[in-house]
Amino acid sequence: MNFNLFKNILNTNQIKLSEPMSRHTTLGIGGPADCLVLPNTREELSQVVHILSKEKIPFIVIGGGANLLVRDKGIRGVVLVTSRMQQVNKVDNTLIVEAGVSTIRTAAIALQYGLSGLEFASGIPGTIGGAAYMNAGAYGGEMSQVVTGITSCDREGIFHRYEGDEIRYAYRHSAFMDNHEIIIEVSISLQPATTTSIKMKMDDFNTRRRNKQPLDAKSAGSTFKRPEGHYVGHMIESLGLKGFSVGDASVSTKHAGFLINKGKASCKDMLHLIEEIQYRVKERYNVDIETEVRIIGEQ
Repeated sequence: MNFNLFKNILNTNQIKLSEPMSRHTTLGIGGPADCLVLPNTREELSQVVHILSKEKIPFIVIGGGANLLVRDKGIRGVVLVTSRMQQVNKVDNTLIVEAGVSTIRTAAIALQYGLSGLEFASGIPGTIGGAAYMNAGAYGGEMSQVVTGITSCDREGIFHRYEGDEIRYAYRHSAFMDNHEIIIEVSISLQPATTTSIKMKMDDFNTRRRNKQPLDAKSAGSTFKRPEGHYVGHMIESLGLKGFSVGDASVSTKHAGFLINKGKASCKDMLHLIEEIQYRVKERYNVDIETEVRIIGEQ
C-alpha cells in the first residue's frame, strides 16, 4: 500500500503504520492495523476516503472504540478514526456536534447551555458519532429521541444530509449500519431546563452506573443486545457465570452483562467466552442472544 497517497492531505503524526488496535479500543484488545489515519476535519476525511475509494483500498471507520472487539490478526487496509473531529456549535436549542466529540463531553456541554434531553448519555463512553450510529441508549433514553439530523460522507467522499425519519432509527440500529456512510456531524435537539435539574438527573444516572457497572475495568459496555422479554445480565447471572473466565476475558462480577479484559485478554479468549455464554443461555432459556459489540478484523 502506498501511504504517500495521503502526504498532501495529512501530516506524519496523523498516519500510523502497523498500529496496535488495542490502543484504540476501550477493551484494550486488537492486533495491528496496516495503517491508521486521524483526520482533523471533515474535508481531510473526505479527501482520504476519495483516495481510498479510487485506489480500491479497503477501510473501516471507528470513533472512540467503545463498542468494538478487534480480532488478534488486526485489520488489513486502513482504519479511519474520527476522534480528532471536535467542533461543537449551538443554534437555538440544537447542538451541532462533530462525530469525534465524546458522548460524555456532549452531555456536559448540553448541561452548560441549560439544555435537557441528553442526561441519559452522560456516562456512555465513546464518541457522539458512534452513539448516533448505533442508537446508543441508557436509562430509558436513546439517541433516536434527540437526534434530528446527521451529515455523512459516502464511500466516494461525497457529503449527504439526513433528517428525521431518513435516519431510520430502530433498537441499536440506524440507516448508517446499512448504507455504510460515515457520520460526520450530528444535530441534537434539546429542551431548555435549569442546570440544577439537569445535573440532578445526570448525577442520579451516574451514581447508578458506578454502583452497578464495572467502570474501572476494560470493557466494551453491554456486550449483548437485549432480547425481547428478557434481561441478558439476569440470565447470565442465574447460570452462575459471574466471574467465569477464558484466559483474561471474564464475566464481570459487578454486572454479568459486561464482559471485561482483566489484563491481557486476546480476542480469541473473548470470542470463546461470548460463544460459551450464548450456548449456555440457549441451552437453559432457549433464547438466542446477539452481540451488541461490533466484531471486526482479520479472522
